[in-house]
Amino acid sequence: MDPHLIYITVPTQEEAMSIGQALVSQRLAACVNILEHMHAIYWWKGEMESGEEVVLLAKTRGSLVTEVVRKVTAMHSYECPCVVSVPITGGHPAFLEWI
Repeated sequence: MDPHLIYITVPTQEEAMSIGQALVSQRLAACVNILEHMHAIYWWKGEMESGEEVVLLAKTRGSLVTEVVRKVTAMHSYECPCVVSVPITGGHPAFLEWI
């Protein structure tokens, strides 16, 4: 068992749904949660920016992380999308096994 949580940000709900559905339908993630109305403040090309984004939280296995990153970056509209993987080191054993 090697569960991972992948944090992804996108500009719109529509893009989040498209990416989330692709990850789950292609069995790259067991589940994707979509959280709307996240406000981001960040540096981009020497300027401080801010705006609304949508967060995806994908639950997957470590062996699929590289493929998830490849799929998300291929579908993503950003030049440099946020797609980061965090190993899950604890939690409800039955849920972690399900992932």
